Amino acid sequence: MGEVRGASAMALPRQREAVRAGVLEAIREVAPELDPARLVDDRPLRRQVELDSMDWLRVIVGWHQRFGVDIPETDYARLHSVEAVVDYLLGRLEAAGG
Repeated sequence: MGEVRGASAMALPRQREAVRAGVLEAIREVAPELDPARLVDDRPLRRQVELDSMDWLRVIVGWHQRFGVDIPETDYARLHSVEAVVDYLLGRLEAAGG
């Protein structure tokens, strides 16, 4: 049983990193000049990436398409940092069984 838990525990960091990579890729599709290595995960995302409202919406739609989860407008304020977006998407994916 210990090995199963260990394998499970190892899968979570890999899944988190995969979601983080997808989050950054979706941002890069809208802002190709962005250097993702310069983003600080717990800092406000919109202060680090200069996007107008339409571009921000395109990023959110990109996350929806990439991860196949609905992101209601009422949740947009929760998507304030890379870390918050990753946590949010992981929660939505888990709730959807993915």
